[in-house]
Amino acid sequence: MEAFLDVTILPQPDDTTCGPTCLHAVYQYYGDTIHLAQVIDEVKSLETGGTLDVFLACHALRRGYKARIYTYNLQVFDPTWFSHGPEYIEERLLAQMAAKEDQKLHLATRGYLDFLNLGGELRFADLTPALLRKYLKRSIPVLTGLSSTYLYRSMREYGDLCADDDVRGNPSGHFVLLCGYNRPDRLVAIADPHMDNPMAEGQKYEVSIDRVICSILLGIVTYDANLLIIEPAKKKNHGQPARPVIA
Repeated sequence: MEAFLDVTILPQPDDTTCGPTCLHAVYQYYGDTIHLAQVIDEVKSLETGGTLDVFLACHALRRGYKARIYTYNLQVFDPTWFSHGPEYIEERLLAQMAAKEDQKLHLATRGYLDFLNLGGELRFADLTPALLRKYLKRSIPVLTGLSSTYLYRSMREYGDLCADDDVRGNPSGHFVLLCGYNRPDRLVAIADPHMDNPMAEGQKYEVSIDRVICSILLGIVTYDANLLIIEPAKKKNHGQPARPVIA
């Protein structure tokens, strides 16, 4: 690995806590000794289980960190919005929520409005190997919501018990941490909260960068498809919406 971050990640306690477990690993990486149980308890969750990356970001912002989201979720955002300022995006998010009845969209929208009001930074940029390497070279782990169905090449899942079913099943989402890269071999190191993942006997493994990028983009199926960059901040920046940009 040309760059490898010394990330320690715990096994997720159950099938729905991959997001808070990844967030906890980021906190631990920065020397923040909060307990995993507290993170799980404080991060907003969905009624159907799991969470959204924006809820993880809001938790980090409230804890005094800086948070930046690169979004590829076209279910929530229209690309044309990003040529305007934050007030315009907030207005369009509210207009979209009024025009569409999808409750998950409403929940995500309220999360993004919170995120912007807490000082979070929203970006819309091409997902390239260079973008991922940019942060890993700076020793910043990348928390991402992606399609585990594509990453693992696993069978789609059906029902409340998430049983394998290649006919009735639906794609599944997951959160992992990107924690290193090997540029010559085009590999990315992943810290996975899922102890029984099919990729390796442990929780860390390497995957081709192309597969990682495809998995992130296909996360749109489950309202993921985002990169979350969390960094320590010397001063809290609450209450000041950040200007979304096209990088």
